[in-house]
Amino acid sequence: MENRYANKLDKINKDFQWVERLSVLMDSRFRIGNFRFGLDPILNFIPFAGQIATLIISLVLVSVMYRNGTSGKLTIRMLLNVTYDAIIGSIPLLGNVFDFFNKANDKNIKLLREHYYENKHQGSGIGILLTIAIILFVLILGFIYLMYALTVWLFNGIF
Repeated sequence: MENRYANKLDKINKDFQWVERLSVLMDSRFRIGNFRFGLDPILNFIPFAGQIATLIISLVLVSVMYRNGTSGKLTIRMLLNVTYDAIIGSIPLLGNVFDFFNKANDKNIKLLREHYYENKHQGSGIGILLTIAIILFVLILGFIYLMYALTVWLFNGIF
C-alpha cells in the first residue's frame, strides 16, 4: 500500500516538474535586464496560430495537473487564468503588450505550489462557477435591456 502511494507521489512530482519547466519556457525563460519573458509573447506575434498554440500548451499544463488530483476549485482558477490570458492576448497590439506582462502559466504554478505544499485551494469550484454564471446572467440581461431601450429610442425618433 505504501509503495503504491509512493509511486503516485513520484508521478505527481515528475509531472509537476515537467509542467513547471514548460511554464518557465512559456512565461519567463528569457531575460533582458530585470525583465523576464518567455515564448508566449513571442508566439503571439504570429496572428491566430501563435495565440492558439499558447492556449493549447496552457490547457495541456492544466489538464496534466488535473489528472494528478488538483481540486475542482484550483482547476477552475487555473482555467480562468488561461482564459483571461487568451482573451486579452488575442486583441491586436494590446494583446502583444499584455502577453509580456501577464504570465498565466507562472500564476498557475504558484497556485499549484500553494495547493500541494500549503493545502490551499481545496474543495469544489461550485462557488466560482455560480459567481461566473450570475455575472454572465446579469450581463446578458443588461445587454437585452440596452437593446430594448435602443430599439424604443430609435422607433420614437423615427415615428
